[in-house]
This record gives sequence, structure tokens and C-alpha cells, in this order.
Amino acid sequence: MASNKQEKTQRPAGINKAPSGIKGLDEITGGGLPEGRPTLICGSAGSGKTMLALEFLVRGATEYGEPGVFMAFEETQEDLAKNVASLGFDLNDLIARKKLVVDYVHIEPSEIQETGDYDLEGLFVRLQYAIDSVGAKRVVLDTLEALFSGLSNEAILRAEIRRLFRWLKDRKLTSVITGEKGDGVLTRYGLEEYVSDCVILLDNRVQDQIASRRLRIVKYRGSSHGPNEYPFLIDNEGFSVLPLSSLRLQHPAPTQRISTGIPDLDKMFGGKGYYRGSTVLISGTAGSGKTSLAAHFAGATCARGEKCVYFSFEESFNQVARNMRSIGLDLKRQQNAGRLHFQAWRPTMYGLEMHLLQMHKVVEQLKPSVVIVDPITALLTGSSQADVQSVMMRFIDFMKGKQITGLLTSLTGAGTASEQTEVGISSLIDTWLLVRDLEMNGERNRAIYVIKSRGMSHSNQVREFIISSGGLRLIPAYTGGGRVLTGTSRVVQEAEEAAERLNREREIERKRISLELKRKTMEAQIAALREQFEAERREITGSLTDLELAERQSLADRDAFARSRKANGSARDSNESSEKPS
Repeated sequence: MASNKQEKTQRPAGINKAPSGIKGLDEITGGGLPEGRPTLICGSAGSGKTMLALEFLVRGATEYGEPGVFMAFEETQEDLAKNVASLGFDLNDLIARKKLVVDYVHIEPSEIQETGDYDLEGLFVRLQYAIDSVGAKRVVLDTLEALFSGLSNEAILRAEIRRLFRWLKDRKLTSVITGEKGDGVLTRYGLEEYVSDCVILLDNRVQDQIASRRLRIVKYRGSSHGPNEYPFLIDNEGFSVLPLSSLRLQHPAPTQRISTGIPDLDKMFGGKGYYRGSTVLISGTAGSGKTSLAAHFAGATCARGEKCVYFSFEESFNQVARNMRSIGLDLKRQQNAGRLHFQAWRPTMYGLEMHLLQMHKVVEQLKPSVVIVDPITALLTGSSQADVQSVMMRFIDFMKGKQITGLLTSLTGAGTASEQTEVGISSLIDTWLLVRDLEMNGERNRAIYVIKSRGMSHSNQVREFIISSGGLRLIPAYTGGGRVLTGTSRVVQEAEEAAERLNREREIERKRISLELKRKTMEAQIAALREQFEAERREITGSLTDLELAERQSLADRDAFARSRKANGSARDSNESSEKPS
């Protein structure tokens, strides 16, 4: 019974997949292309079909030990070798080592005359020979339109396409067939997408004079896959596809804190700075000091021996490095040490998705602990707020997933509410700093305050800050008449408070001296009274002594007189008794 129950609950195995080795593509296809089945890659001219198919073969041969055959109907082996050399692949070396076969089949429609039945037996023989010569597991046919360009009989054409796909599938070859996009259909003949087990659509679109490449898995028999459009990049390392759909809120939440690079600003966060892995937004008007704050954070990161990637959409590195030298930051030294990596390009260089893909690629390569984007509002050029918000949301999730601390700057336009971002990502931010210019008394001064900082106590003060040759320094907050005082007003307030303190100190000193005089006068009076008392005491004591002596003398005299009388009486009695007759 237990075994039967286990058989019922055990899920059946899905189809096997051949990993492509292309960054991002295996993720959105759930492991790669269907093994032993045909895959159709379709798209307009210049969308990257041949490059994707050829990289699939090269990756299979070099990374997965699966030799391949590339049958070309448009480009020669020499042309293909030169083209993929720009991706870093040595096609001729792979051919020499029997890992790949490139077979160019020349087809010229003007030289073809349709007579009798048409079939692909000759192609099958030629393809089978190439497969057997290297033991190929992967096959690419590029492109299908060139193969059937001389055929006008649609019935025969469709039958032969079906036979070609069945031939590849019967031999369990992982096949990629490229095809041109048709009008209203995925391919010119409109049949290939139905007989293919997997269909990948490539698109190279231009909007507002900015080109962007997109990839979509139209269908994938027997497998779940990402249904969205995904931007992809072709550069000197080949294809890179950016998956966008699997964003789940399962990010780690580190408790370690890292310095902002400004001791006074650290104190506004309890003296500890930002959470590692959090996302910080610094927003403010032009010239309010956003880049200076970002540069201090970059400098502090590099000083800890960590890597920092700085994406700039407005200034070159040399310009930023020169400007930061004026406030005591040597970013050039950090760059030379390999800790600071500066990436600067105009926002119009790519479309939004391509920007996102480029930033992903740089971060994946360099693995920094801190990423700075300055400013994100530059991406609004030629794009809507919703599009930029979507891109930045995905990039923030990407950084959080890798525990990278992100710092974004955002330009606030004139007349825009200060506690609002142009891009609309404030709800995604962990710590939000607002820098602003305060105008009063004919001058402008910079101020900073913390709008929010999740998970930590933080200051609620509006702090003036000064950018000088010694760096950025925060000034203690001054308030007067219900207003924040900065600049001259603050100096005047400080002077007034200093004068008041001086007056209070002088008044206290005057009262202290007066009290001291009173004390001394009192003590002198007490001393005089003591002297007087002492004199009187001595006089009275002397008088008492004389009286006591006189009293004692008087008593002595009385005693002597009494003794004298008693002695005289005794003598008289004696005389009288002697005079009587016997």
C-alpha cells in the first residue's frame, strides 16, 4: 500500500533540457533548450538570430562537451569566424579540434529551376555526414528562408519543412533553426512555429531614436518558462539576457552598519551610518550637494578596502574626480587602487532595459559591496516615469538579493514637492535623505534632513551643511521665531546668543563680587563683634575675679575673726577659773 501511494504522489519526469550556457537564457527557459528537439529562433534582420544560434553551439562544445554542426545558407565559414571573433570565440580553433563543423551551402534562387518533385534528401545526406564526422549533439540551420528561397509551390514547401523537423527530431538532435519574421506571423511561411517545440522571438526595436533588443519565449512544449519580454545584450562576451519576472520579496536583512563617510551625518543615525544591504536615496534640487554626499560614501567604502561601482549619467570620471578634489576627496587614487569602478555614459546611449542589463552585467563582473547611481532621474530622458520606476524597482531588488548597499541620487525639479521623487520610488527606499537650498536674507544655504530610515532611530533635525576644502561638515541646528536659521541668520543668532551669554556671565560675576564683598563685610563685622565681645568678656571676667577674691578675703577675714574671738573667750574662761578660791 505504501509503495502504491508513493507511486501516485511521485511527479512524472519532465523533458530533458540542453543548457545553452547563455547568461539569463537558461534561467527564463528553466534550464535550457529542449534536448533532442527543434527550437525556432525568429526575428527581423539584425535582431541577433545567427549570433544566438552560433553561441549555443560554441557553449555546448566548450562547456558541455557536445560537438555541433552549423549549416549556413547565407554566410561562409570565413565570414562567420570573423563575426563571432568579436564575441571572443575562436571558431577556426574549434573546427580544427573537431568540436564544430561549419558547412556552407550555397543557394542562389536565380540559378534554381523548379522541375518535378522537390525534396531535401541531398541536404539530409550532407547534414548526416557532418554530424557523424564530429559526433554532433547540436545542430543549427541558418536560415530557413534561404533554404527554401527557390520554391514557389507552397504545398511542397510545407511538407518539406515538416519532414526536416521530423528528421532532426527522430535523430534526437538538439536543433536550432533560424527564420525571418513574417508579416502578421512569426515566420515568413507561418508553419515553423507550429512544428517547433520551442519558439524564441528576437526583436530589435527603436523608440525615440533609441534602440533596444528584446527576447520572448513564445512557446515551450512540455516546460514552464518566463512569459515576459526580456532585454538582451550582445557585446564582446556574447549574449546576456536579463530575467525580470522572478522577483520575490525574500531578501536578507543584514544588521551590520556602515559609515556614510561623513562623521556628522553618521551621528544623525545614532553614530553608526546606514544598514549594509539597504537602499539609500538622496534627493534634492540642482547644486544642493547630492553628488558630494555620494562621493563621500564612495570614498568611505574604498577606504574600508571594499569595491564600489559608481554609475554616472551626467559627468565623466575626470570631471567628478576634479570636482571632488576641491573638497578633499581623492577618487583618482581609489580608482588606481582598483577599489572604485566608475561607469559613465549618457542616458540616451541605450534604452531603459539595456541600461538595466548593462548595470547588471557590470555588477555581476565586479561584485562590489556598494553601488551608486547618480542620478536616476537622468533615465527619464525619452522614457516615462512608470518605465523608469519599473527598471529601478528591478535593479533595487537585484542589489538587495546580493546584499549590495545601493545609493541613488534623484534630482528634484523646481516647483516639485520636496518630499516627492520624480521617479516615484520613495516607497522602495530604506533610507531617504533630502537636501535642499534655504533662501533667506539674500543668500542660499544648504540643509539636510532624514525623511525616513527604516529599522533605526534617526535625527529629526534639519541640519545645515557646509561644503569646504576639508569636506562636508554639518552645522548644529539653530531655530528662531519658528524658522530654521542658516548662513548669516545663523551667524547673527550665534552672535546674539554669545552676547547674551557674555552679559549673563558678567551679571553673574558682578553679583558674585557683590556677594563676596557682603561676605567680607559681614565677616569683618563678626570679627569686630568678636573683639568687642572678647574685650567685654575679659573685663567682666576680671571684675568677677576681683569680686571672687574679695569675697574669699572677706570669708577668710570672718573666719579669722571668729577664730580670734573663740580663742579670746577660752583664755578668759581659764583666767576666771584660776582666780576662784580652792
